[in-house]
Amino acid sequence: MTDRNELLEAAFDSVPEGVALVGTEGEVVLWNQAAQGITGYAAIDVLARPLPEGLEALLQDEDRNGEEALGRAAGDGRRALVRARHKLGHGVPVIARALVLRDGLGRRIGTAALFHPAESLDALPHGDSTEDMGADEGRAEFEERLQAEFDDFMRGGPPLSVLWIGVDQAAELRKTHGVGACHAMLDKVRRALVHGLRPAEEISRWGDDEYLIVAHERSAEMLAAHARTLAGLARTADFRWWGDRVSLTVSIGAAQAGSDGAETLAQLLERAREAMETSSRTGGNRATIAAANDAAAAPVEGSTCLPS
Repeated sequence: MTDRNELLEAAFDSVPEGVALVGTEGEVVLWNQAAQGITGYAAIDVLARPLPEGLEALLQDEDRNGEEALGRAAGDGRRALVRARHKLGHGVPVIARALVLRDGLGRRIGTAALFHPAESLDALPHGDSTEDMGADEGRAEFEERLQAEFDDFMRGGPPLSVLWIGVDQAAELRKTHGVGACHAMLDKVRRALVHGLRPAEEISRWGDDEYLIVAHERSAEMLAAHARTLAGLARTADFRWWGDRVSLTVSIGAAQAGSDGAETLAQLLERAREAMETSSRTGGNRATIAAANDAAAAPVEGSTCLPS
């Protein structure tokens, strides 16, 4: 019969994120293979010792930070950018969070520290962004959720799609009416799009004039219908600036993650961006569904001009 501890260690070693389980005295009791790959420290280097330099900050003021027990919904732990110390001496920027572990009576029995390299987020394609226009304050958290959703899909979770949305009038409005008008218009578009989101979906600013939505449509046809609905909501948003009414339209590119698992998150986003650019180049007010990346699936691709 397989040993229970052996099963537990194998399960944690299969997780792509670095995991360290820490006892109540601050000693490491489990250190998975991903943690070794990120920091260079093998389990033998850290077991029964404190967390390596940089990561120990996760254990400070846990209760004040409101960390919750392991097993709650993803994202309960507060994420932070910290610089972990590699065994070779250099710093490694990681996105990390700490989750307090409790027994059935609610007593604290330890902490789980979870972390992955921050560079993985930097590799994701984004829209153009300038200092004047800025970006969502919560975009880093959105990127974290996006990566978590993709990892979940790769482990057999629900279908994953992304919709890359560009606002057609933004660049011209910025030139003619200024940054303030463009900010106000983008906020109007966002509020209109929010009304069309499913309960499990989330939207974030993804560039000066662009938004990204994480969706879970089960087919390309359902994704196309969802894109058309969102485009219609943007079109009906009533935006006025100093008495001038500005008609709003969006260009949408949507892509589904392929079931063959051969695509990275960055590649999925790139397909969505290319589809959005196709919509924009052909006049805007269009939704384009990127060709499926799964060779076994029938490719569904098209640029649909939406009614005014």
